[in-house]
Amino acid sequence: MHGPENITSGGAAVDAAITSRRSIRKFLSTPVSRDQIEHILAVASRAPSGTNMQPWRVIVLGGDKKADVQAALMAAYNERAPGHDAEFKYYPAEFPDPYKARRRTVGWGLYGKLGIAKGEKERMFAQQGRNYVFFDAPVGLIFTIDRVLEIGSWLDYGMFIENIMVAARGHGLDTCPQVSFARYHKVLRDQLDIPDEQVVVCGMSVGYADPAAPENELVTEREPVDGFTRFLGL
Repeated sequence: MHGPENITSGGAAVDAAITSRRSIRKFLSTPVSRDQIEHILAVASRAPSGTNMQPWRVIVLGGDKKADVQAALMAAYNERAPGHDAEFKYYPAEFPDPYKARRRTVGWGLYGKLGIAKGEKERMFAQQGRNYVFFDAPVGLIFTIDRVLEIGSWLDYGMFIENIMVAARGHGLDTCPQVSFARYHKVLRDQLDIPDEQVVVCGMSVGYADPAAPENELVTEREPVDGFTRFLGL
């Protein structure tokens, strides 16, 4: 039975799932089952999309196949060869404030937790490379979208991805969304038979956070509501 009273009674749980979501960068080896992932994806698929087009496509990786993909990605990353770029622009060429300041805060906050000092380029490189082993998570997701679709479908896709992260928290799991995978779309195409008519959007690590990892102590700040909102007539 559905009704406002049922939705309201679960409001605290929804709030907790949203506000406890963080980008986890070190996972335990505790397994995550296919049934768990299928359930989360089914819940997430209730995300809205323009004219119900449902533009998302997901590849779920685990076990030996995930290990093979990680090895190929790390080989490409460690080569430091040019020519690996996403097929779309995620960030602007230059960052004005407040965006520049926020990026620096989170970047140095993470490196500070890891004891990486400014100028330690090799340690920074190694940490960035951990993206490509899904931060040791037992499950990795790769998201693609049909190339013919436009910005509206990309916005819809974001709601789907957010649903995955919130649903995962509701079941005690943690995640890290990672646009870094888009950079190595050529490697992923070869490893996963992704057709040319699809664009690699991003990836995601899914598993249980390692509570002993210092990088998982990072909690990013959020602008207060009155910092990004105008109330008119209310």
